[in-house]
Amino acid sequence: MSFSLFLLLSPLFLLLIIRKYFKSKKNLPPGPRPWPIIGNLHQVGDSPHVSTAILAQEHGPLISLHLGTQVLIVASSPEAASGILKIQDRFLSSRFIPDAFQGDYAPLALIWSPDCNENWRSLRTLCRNELFSVKALEYQSSLREKKLGQMIDFLCNKEGQVVNIEEVVFTTMFNTLSNIFFGKDFLHLEDEHGTASGLKEKLFKILVSGLAPNVSDFFPILKRLDLQGLRKQTLKDMKDVFGSWEGIINERRLAVVPPKEQCFLDHLIEKGFSNDQINILALELFTAGTDTTTSTIEWAMAELIKNKKVMIELQQELKHKINSSNFVESEISKLPYLNACIKETLRLHPPVPLLLPHRANESCEVMNYTVPRGAQILVNIWAIGRDPKLWEDPLLFKPESCV
Repeated sequence: MSFSLFLLLSPLFLLLIIRKYFKSKKNLPPGPRPWPIIGNLHQVGDSPHVSTAILAQEHGPLISLHLGTQVLIVASSPEAASGILKIQDRFLSSRFIPDAFQGDYAPLALIWSPDCNENWRSLRTLCRNELFSVKALEYQSSLREKKLGQMIDFLCNKEGQVVNIEEVVFTTMFNTLSNIFFGKDFLHLEDEHGTASGLKEKLFKILVSGLAPNVSDFFPILKRLDLQGLRKQTLKDMKDVFGSWEGIINERRLAVVPPKEQCFLDHLIEKGFSNDQINILALELFTAGTDTTTSTIEWAMAELIKNKKVMIELQQELKHKINSSNFVESEISKLPYLNACIKETLRLHPPVPLLLPHRANESCEVMNYTVPRGAQILVNIWAIGRDPKLWEDPLLFKPESCV
């Protein structure tokens, strides 16, 4: 019976795929010829920013690929990126949400919100006012300086020893954010039990499960089945991470006397946010704020070690322009070469090489090509940062070109 049902449904399934493919083919950006059923899935590989950059060299700065029944548009030049992110922003600003993130918490998300709905607007306004406004950033500066000082003291005490810089930076960034959000440290630099590694691994598992190639994304007709179990696994990993701070949320809700210094959590509770809303917002902010910064600093350190002249020049700048051992944020403007090193690191090693995926909520034109409604859109800033047409010696680490 099951085999007979499969034989009956297979032609219908193939017909739906073929119809969708030909319907979306009108005036699309150029790209490699897709195979039947799978489209260009075999050409994307494990490093899509690299594979799409190679395809862009052959087909142009704006290309189209077919991933199963879904259309993917990739921009790999400043002109194409401007067309997507600036000129046609009102049509292309929606998010493409991987199926693994479309579970119970999706309607509550900020970063992974599918639409600019009322919940998204209120969250964005609250975060802008309480976390990212000039006033909020100035208020948090003493906390950032304190955490930076703790990290420097820790590294000074480890002179001559092997240090895992990834763990140290991750712990520092996580504690900075946890103090802003929850008003306390979660991790310790002198950690003998691998707590930082454990929490980092949990966050990494969510990203791996959520962003892994998923048949439900390529063939939406199969979404309900969750054939690879990625949506179920992501939800399980999320609940595991939420357990790290749910006790704090409940404790603050039951507090009779409000704390002397309020954190972001207190503002969320006052405004009636549920535990689920707080959990997903905390997860998004921690994921976005720790992994990206940790990766950038690791790459910066690696490039400085490889380029001794750059390292010496940077050391000389710090020695001559910073008068005390206590570094404060206001002195960053005195360090143009340090800023250039950071910019050069981000050019060569962007922490999110394809940015967050966008989705076309309406059909529109970019560079005289049609971006069809519902298409997934990526901007390959990794390719732009290494384009020999835009940069002299694009693969070399040359901070002086950014000064």
